[in-house]
Amino acid sequence: MTEPTFATLVSRWYEENARDLPWREPGVSPWAILVSEVMLQQTPVVRVLPAWQAWLARWPDPAAVAADTPAEAIRMWGRLGYPRRAVRLRECAVAIVERHGGQVPDRLDQLLALPGVGTYTARAVAAFAYGQRHPVVDTNVRRVVCRAVAGESDAGPTTRPADLVAAEELLPVEPAAAALASAAFMELGAIVCTARAPRCGICPVESVCAWRASGQAAPTGPTRRPQRYAGTDRQVRGLLLGVLREAVNPVPRQRLDQVWADDVQRSRALAGLVTDGLVEPVGEASYRLAGDGPPLPVG
Repeated sequence: MTEPTFATLVSRWYEENARDLPWREPGVSPWAILVSEVMLQQTPVVRVLPAWQAWLARWPDPAAVAADTPAEAIRMWGRLGYPRRAVRLRECAVAIVERHGGQVPDRLDQLLALPGVGTYTARAVAAFAYGQRHPVVDTNVRRVVCRAVAGESDAGPTTRPADLVAAEELLPVEPAAAALASAAFMELGAIVCTARAPRCGICPVESVCAWRASGQAAPTGPTRRPQRYAGTDRQVRGLLLGVLREAVNPVPRQRLDQVWADDVQRSRALAGLVTDGLVEPVGEASYRLAGDGPPLPVG
């Protein structure tokens, strides 16, 4: 009798131990899966869950959000962080309506051509929404493959083409089984094969893990320096957006000046929000969320 493959072992474990997340339920729309993948970028599941549910309750399909304003997308994004994702997700919905009749496309090349959809997100939607065979590689998957196959403790901070090749080599040939395995690799890295405290004793592939066999210890320091938030432009941007999200009318510059004492940093943060398409000036001394209200005069 042949031994079960790496993918089979992890997939069996996943079917018994996967977290109960709503975007994994049968019948969830490709749009809902796309929204979850965008929201989950650099944001923990616990924070994404209520935001994902609220977003889909308001905009259950791409046409709904495409018909609304960028300002409302920014408001609904709330404090998830990196609010440019909200604008790009709405731009993505507009493109889906214009190019694909309001249906999230199932072809990888068409997914990659959508605004704000990169290598990871396109493959995740193709695999998880449409059951296709594509390597879906995030930080967790890279760590699992690096440890189990290459015998190294840390995969490094960025995804390389070689990571896609290594993950694809582990996938079953049959598309549905490959899509299940992609989800299973990701889950294993998220809750068992973690960066600092791997739970090797309950890992379904401990017996075939090259890193475990090597006897190497898990890294004790961060693979990359954690991003500081307090006192940064990101914090100031968040404070400015918080005021603008709550406003019904354009906000005078004097009101925005009250959120942060450092004039230079505050002005830089506000200018960055304008450049990123999140905020727009109204007249000479007021601001509003992008697209919030009637179109601004040209010229």
